Parts: sequence; C-alpha cells; structure tokens
Amino acid sequence: MLDSKLTQLRRLLEGFDSCLVAYSGGVDSVFLAYVAHLALPGRALAAIADSPSLPRRELQEALEIAAKFGFPVRVVQTEEFANTAYLANPVNRCYFCKHELFTELTPLARELGFKVIAYGENASDVGDFRPGAKAAEEFQVRAPLKEVGLTKADIRALSARFGLPTTDKPQMACLSSRIPHGEAVTETKLLMIETAENLLRDLGFFDVRVRHHEITSPMNPASTQPPTTSAAPALRAALARVEIGAAEMQRLLDPAVAARVTEGLKQAGYLYVTMDLQGYRRGGANDLTAKPVLG
Repeated sequence: MLDSKLTQLRRLLEGFDSCLVAYSGGVDSVFLAYVAHLALPGRALAAIADSPSLPRRELQEALEIAAKFGFPVRVVQTEEFANTAYLANPVNRCYFCKHELFTELTPLARELGFKVIAYGENASDVGDFRPGAKAAEEFQVRAPLKEVGLTKADIRALSARFGLPTTDKPQMACLSSRIPHGEAVTETKLLMIETAENLLRDLGFFDVRVRHHEITSPMNPASTQPPTTSAAPALRAALARVEIGAAEMQRLLDPAVAARVTEGLKQAGYLYVTMDLQGYRRGGANDLTAKPVLG
C-alpha cells in the first residue's frame, strides 16, 4: 500500500510538468520537496517563506536539508506582519498567513515558468480546522500528499526510507500559534517565545511549546495594596506556560533543571514561568476559546 501511494505521488507530480513547492522544513514539506525533485529533475523548486513567525533555527535547518539532499530552494520574504487582520490573531489567523504566502508564490511561479504550486497538506489533515486550506483553494494550490491519500504516518515511514532527517521531527507550527487567539501577535512576543523554546530544546527536551499569555494587573508597582481608584494604570506582564511531552515532565520537575529553565525564561522577558500538567498538545494556547484550532 505504501509503495502504491508513493508511485501515485510520483506520477501525479510528473503530470504537473513543473512544480513550485511551498516549503517550511517540516516533515510534510521536506518529503514533498524531495519527491518533487526526484520526479521533476530540474523542474521543481522549493520556496520557503521567511518572516518573524519562522524561528531562525528552522530556517537554517530547512536550508541545510535542501543543500544535503540536492533540491533547489529559494527564500521568499512574506509580509503578513503588515496585515492588521493577521496581527489581531483571530481564530482564522492561518488563513491570512497562507494567503500572503500564495500571493507571493503565484507571481514567482509565473515568472519562473512553474505550472503548479503545491503545499504539504496530507490525508491526516482531513477534518481538521485548517483556515490555510481555504487560501490554498482560492489560489488553486494543489495538495499532492492528500490527493494520493498519504497520511502523516505514511510520510514519516517514507521519509525514513529516503533517509530524510525529518522522519521523527516533532510538529512545528509557526511561532504565532503560541499566542492565544484574540491576543495581538507582535515581533517582541515571538522573539521571547523563540528564545524560550530554544533554551528548552538545548536542554534536550523534544516536544516543546512555550505558550505566551499576557497578564494585566491594576496593581501599583510601588505598593502591595490594590489601587483605590479605577484610574490606576494597568501593568502588563507575560506568563510562559511550558508544554512538554508527558515522558519528559519528570525531568523538568528536577529542581536544578527547573531553576535553569526559570532563570532562562525570565531573562527572555517572562515574569512568571509555569509548567502545564496536561503536557504538550496541539492548540494548547487556545484552551480558553473552546474552538477548534491548530498549534
């Protein structure tokens, strides 16, 4: 069955004649870019969107993978941070991000003569709340992995067969997904999140999310008593809610590790550092919204 799906994928890509692949360095897009390169030698290009929502390490790793496996890649600067609708962080924030991406890729494909734009949605994504898929539909972007029925498990298995380093890579949604919907996305917040998650990964943690929460307090910083009037200025601070894999929780509770994490995240700008006892889960930033989200 797996070989049959792979054969179908190669034939589908060959039928495109040429293809521009929306590339992120994640499990799905690395696999798609690599197979497109094999199926369409000299007629496939990976394009990675660069913006403040992409961690610098992810960009570097994505470029290194492309270089190692010989498929061409181009970095495209996207401007979703110029869009107030994106910065407002609504539940369909991903729509605005993908819309901006495909707005940039469409003229690039036309300029370079690529007949099809493709991205890495797969068969496991069917039924999920995926606002980005709406943007893909509007721009007639193809989803070859989904079209041939390849699931996330299939893609990991085939990635292992090809020796791709993303075989066991955890899912990596953009940094903006760490901020609850309705709280504004800013570059300052994303830098704090990126710094915090880098620290945890440097300490050896695998499944990592640092959820960023704003805290507003009317307390006067010069007093331990609540203000007597409603006119007192509100103070804004940030709380880091650390989500890690269930198997890794005990290690984070080690006093020495916890102290190191706390110190590092406070240096990154967080006033409070907490661990979520439910562990890592997709969409964990938005527990209060009671809406289906990705994370």
